[in-house]
Amino acid sequence: MSIAPRTVYYCGICTMPLEYCEFSGTQEKCKLWLKEKDEALYEEIYGVNAAASGMEKINLGDDGPDKKDRTIVKDKSAKLEAKLEREIKKKMASRVIIKRIERTKRKSVTTIFGLDVFGVDLKKAAKMFANRFACGSSVAKNNQGQDEIVVQGDFSDELYKMILSNWTNVPEENIDRIEEKKKKKGAES
Repeated sequence: MSIAPRTVYYCGICTMPLEYCEFSGTQEKCKLWLKEKDEALYEEIYGVNAAASGMEKINLGDDGPDKKDRTIVKDKSAKLEAKLEREIKKKMASRVIIKRIERTKRKSVTTIFGLDVFGVDLKKAAKMFANRFACGSSVAKNNQGQDEIVVQGDFSDELYKMILSNWTNVPEENIDRIEEKKKKKGAES
């Protein structure tokens, strides 16, 4: 006697099996995703027939501690959804700053700050910049104690293009280019 294997469908939003989407905190988004992808499966899980069969199993006489657990799960899912929304807003409000700093007469350094907010591994990015431009590149802490990439040389235009081509999740309007020049000693008097 052979038993047919059960096929498990996974959600594209929370990456959990469809039966467990309610515990992920993004149930409404998961429902919309499933409705767009597979209408029949959506009706099977969330439709009127599924709700009716679920209602048959409910016992009205027992509203004990289980009801409290359900409200806690709803509160947690609402908090998780709010947290995800705040993270997305923070990501869209944050800026990537490419700053060219003049050191001596013809020497300059280019710093890139803010890539880590968009999920970029700074060490890998620094190594890629060093290989691409044949120069020194490292991850260092800035004055605020946050990590930034320091590239030796004036590569601000090339870095701008390279960031846009390699990391598509960084919006073009969130990238700023700044040029910082040293003050001349004779100009102060």
